[in-house]
Amino acid sequence: MSPHRMAGLPAGRRGKYAVLVLWLVLLAAAGPLALKLGETQDNSTLGALPPGVESSRAAQRAEAAFPESRRQLAVAVYVRDSGLTAADRARVDADRTAFAGYADGGVVSPPVPSADGRALLFSLPVSADEQRRADAVSAMKDRLAEGAPGLRTALTGDAAAESDIWDAFDGMDGALLLATAVTVALLLLVTYRSPVLWLVPLLAVGVANQLAGATVYLLARHAGLAVDFQSQTILTVLVFGVGVDYALLLIARYREELRRHADRHAAMAVALRRSFGAVCASAATVALGLLCLVAADLPATRGLGPVGAVGIVAALLAMTTLLPAVLVLCGRWLFWPFVPRHTPGADERDHTADHGVWRRVAALVGRRPRPVWVGTAAVLVALTFGIGNLALGLPDDESFTIEVGSVTGQRLVAAHYPGGSAAPVEVLAAADAADRVVEAVRAVPGVAEVGGP
Repeated sequence: MSPHRMAGLPAGRRGKYAVLVLWLVLLAAAGPLALKLGETQDNSTLGALPPGVESSRAAQRAEAAFPESRRQLAVAVYVRDSGLTAADRARVDADRTAFAGYADGGVVSPPVPSADGRALLFSLPVSADEQRRADAVSAMKDRLAEGAPGLRTALTGDAAAESDIWDAFDGMDGALLLATAVTVALLLLVTYRSPVLWLVPLLAVGVANQLAGATVYLLARHAGLAVDFQSQTILTVLVFGVGVDYALLLIARYREELRRHADRHAAMAVALRRSFGAVCASAATVALGLLCLVAADLPATRGLGPVGAVGIVAALLAMTTLLPAVLVLCGRWLFWPFVPRHTPGADERDHTADHGVWRRVAALVGRRPRPVWVGTAAVLVALTFGIGNLALGLPDDESFTIEVGSVTGQRLVAAHYPGGSAAPVEVLAAADAADRVVEAVRAVPGVAEVGGP
């Protein structure tokens, strides 16, 4: 459909009602589906490596040979700076007995003392079932919190770290949506200084978010699209951010045209036609850029591309159809108290007073397009220098804004035990080569201890 016809639908006297009815039908169908998006989350791929890398191949072989080896571990650590007392050791024995009820198979490792006599730790495998594992970790944390004076305790290991991550993300969707909506509302209020106008783009972008969520749900359910809580969260941010960006552009153009046209339908048709190309180019650029993530090796990153692209397309559709229809339906009063009035003869006036800076920029680009794009490309290329030194990710103990229990436990273990004690390296080898492999590993600099095969 050409931009002229596209602009005629939501800006038309009858077309705006057809557009609104269409979006009401879409919202009625998309709303329930969007609410189910959380059901399709598969967070097992978060942090997962590509299947072909060495650690992934080793994990697959280990799981086939030792099914119990992939169970997550919880590590309880006890530290007294002045040295552990007999009462402390009795407390450790009592906790080991109590924690046996949470251990998968009822097996808890013997307590391992530190060389300085100030710390003890023991570990236990927890259930593979997510809910049972979460309940077990929560109960163990509560028991460890009942510490004696001067005795520091913490629960760390994979199971405790997972629990802390879920606690950090608990309720994040609602908080993020509220924070995004408040930020957008403030931005629109400051920009248009109207107590009413900000509601319209916020409503439109909310509908776009529902459409995006429903589409992603259908793709995840029937097309195998990978969705996790990370991509679902980013989807909301993308839709709101991009949608408001397009709304600002369209409303600014619409307000200008209202001064030049007595009929608001004509003003919207011109505004939409003149901004449609820029909005579509922006959406296409971002969507195609996100789809490049499909080439990523990490499963979580690969799934993020299509999810984000769906959000961009949903925002584009809502901001170029629903938003114009609602703006035209409501009329000029939305801009109160700074209502743009029609000024006869405004079409022939020189508008450099309103657009002095950007008009000069546009004139420069129009006069000398080649030097502008060559110079801009050169600057962008120069800014890419050094990208090879870009470091991605954070150490586990820096992944939280506050110190959580699993991080505290890691630091306690690191202070009193050789590195890797809480999460030792696992070496997989053929059984007949076990002795030779052990000797080879012991010869590696930095290896503190090698357990029996």
